[in-house]
Amino acid sequence: MSTERNQRSHLFTVKVWREPLGEGRAEIRYQAQHVLSGETHMFRDGARLIAFLQTKLEELEGAWPSEA
Repeated sequence: MSTERNQRSHLFTVKVWREPLGEGRAEIRYQAQHVLSGETHMFRDGARLIAFLQTKLEELEGAWPSEA
């Protein structure tokens, strides 16, 4: 893997668990954390988790100089 490729990657941890709601019901929950900044967000919807990751990646990519 090239060094340039490594510099343009970001590390997130994603936690997924089943949250009991009572009466035998449960809901899937999600947590995403950007490892370097510690920024953490919780989600109840997997689509919102993916949207957050995509948006965050676009923000982080915008912080890098564009390729010539």
